[in-house]
Amino acid sequence: MNTSSKDKQITEDLMPQKFSKSGMIWVGILSTICLIGAYAYYRQLRYGLGVTSMRDYVSWGIYISNFVFFVAISLVGSLITAIFRLANVEWSTPLTRIAEIIAVSAITFASLIIIVDMGRPERLFNLFTHGRLQSPIAWDVIVITTYLFISLFLLYVPLLPDLKIMNQQKGKNSAWQNKIYTFLGSYWKGNSEQVKISDKIINILCIMIIPVAFCIHTVTSWLFATTYRPGWDSTNFGAYFISGAFLVGAGGVIVAMYVFRKHYHLEKYITELHFEKMGRIAVMLSLIYLYFNINEYLVPAFKMKKSEAAHLVELFTGEFSIMFWFAIMIGMIIPIFIMLFKSGRKPLPMFITGIMIVVGAWFKRYLIVTPTLLHPFLPMQNVPENYKHYFPSWEEWAITLGSLAGALLIVTFFVRIFPIIPIHETITEQHEKDKSK
Repeated sequence: MNTSSKDKQITEDLMPQKFSKSGMIWVGILSTICLIGAYAYYRQLRYGLGVTSMRDYVSWGIYISNFVFFVAISLVGSLITAIFRLANVEWSTPLTRIAEIIAVSAITFASLIIIVDMGRPERLFNLFTHGRLQSPIAWDVIVITTYLFISLFLLYVPLLPDLKIMNQQKGKNSAWQNKIYTFLGSYWKGNSEQVKISDKIINILCIMIIPVAFCIHTVTSWLFATTYRPGWDSTNFGAYFISGAFLVGAGGVIVAMYVFRKHYHLEKYITELHFEKMGRIAVMLSLIYLYFNINEYLVPAFKMKKSEAAHLVELFTGEFSIMFWFAIMIGMIIPIFIMLFKSGRKPLPMFITGIMIVVGAWFKRYLIVTPTLLHPFLPMQNVPENYKHYFPSWEEWAITLGSLAGALLIVTFFVRIFPIIPIHETITEQHEKDKSK
């Protein structure tokens, strides 16, 4: 097969595909969940936060757990895109755009879930008019906004060469797709000057996003660590959050790799080698996160202050023990044992392992928030019984599931409009391989 034929084949293989029947059902299910979540939020706006199960003690609940989860999974953009690009890891090319769109969708809904958590969302404006730099909340808003814009640029700039290819395939696209491609990339000619500028911009963005990514999760951890509560009074929280974020981000990419590979028949481009490499990385990240978990619980368990003791007992053997051991075993221990073996780093076992990591990570975020709030330093006295326990109301569950469905919808629609594997970069790498033969 000559070079032009190979280029044409790669382009045809990686072009966005129309939704199949199963794809339409998938979009319908996600849209329904989003609509139910929107209705639940309407009820919350109309009747106030009283429709939730949050009270004086558990004033954050499932919303902030979901926020921390979204912030965590968004860090995959800096891991796969930035760190791998700067390290010149060539095998990561088919994974970069997957990581970028996961990062953008996650950080978008991390921003939205904070607004949902506010009883009076119109007061968000006060943060900009009366914000205080002494507050970690102000820092969080700044770094989240910065990270969102850098992630969008890091998604858009490498997409420009593919937009040129899409504009050359007008006959194969829908009219609305052609309008999008023309609007976003008609100015891209692909000449040497533009390529040089583009490469420089991508390198600058990759360098910028790494410290911002570390800041976003460190600042999020400080929202907890600077609040004087049992379980949160820890200097370990920054590293603990970052290591967990990289792990759940890697797990999210592994799941997306398998789904896109299977559904769009991309076996030639997302190969078993990619699962092998991501498996090795996930094992390393799991071990690092497990180390920080041991450190996080061992030190207060050794000191056994009265307030910390009650919190730890609830986690290890009390009300939250089933969820705690589920998160530890499913999110870290079992994945480590699966991925340590070569047979466990095959596509299907990796897919199952990725789901386990993501699910375990979500419950881990819930455990960071709720048990601590139920164990204040001052004893709970003269309060209704329901103040001493927390289980999300149906409105909270609907909004949470709606936000998760919304993030998946962004990824789904992106794949329908744009190539999920970079076409131009794949063709360029193929040319280099042919030259080296």
